Amino acid sequence: MHTIKQKSRLLARVRRIRGQLEAVERGLEAELGCADVLMLVASVRGAVNGLTAELIEDHIRHHVVDPARDSDRARAEGAAELIEVVRTYLK
Repeated sequence: MHTIKQKSRLLARVRRIRGQLEAVERGLEAELGCADVLMLVASVRGAVNGLTAELIEDHIRHHVVDPARDSDRARAEGAAELIEVVRTYLK
């Protein structure tokens, strides 16, 4: 599976997200202002969205169609467009 091949990189991303969540927890414990806590939460959201987009893109490429390898031009273009939509939506 593609997630196994990229296991160490994906786990590193998850660990960074865990660190960001711990920063939110520390901020709440330290009674940071709401704007500061919201900024921390926004960074967590962005990191999770980035991980989600990467996993969905890899799933499309490995289990649906890889636009770089499909000989059917219409399918390849459709897959490339779907990947771009996912990236844009989860920014």
